Amino acid sequence: MAEVQIRGKNIAAVARDVAEGFFTINPLVLKKFDPEAYKTLHQQLKKRQVEVRGEKFPLNDVLALRNRNARLQRLHSAMSILEHSAKERKIRL
Repeated sequence: MAEVQIRGKNIAAVARDVAEGFFTINPLVLKKFDPEAYKTLHQQLKKRQVEVRGEKFPLNDVLALRNRNARLQRLHSAMSILEHSAKERKIRL
């Protein structure tokens, strides 16, 4: 089975780009995905979310805390959009 790619990048790279704000997930992007791509992207977004939550950061560094929270927010919103789109297409994640 061929590896799923989005714009020439593998799914793990896309999950990193979503977390950093370089790529956004929206229903138009997801329109071309097959059920396997939905599942793979969902797994990678969850994995990246766990990685971001596990990163150490100093509590007194407001900028680092803000950046971490922004990454988590972007991942959460991408997962919400993905889950809603999967539900509409009747894809089990």
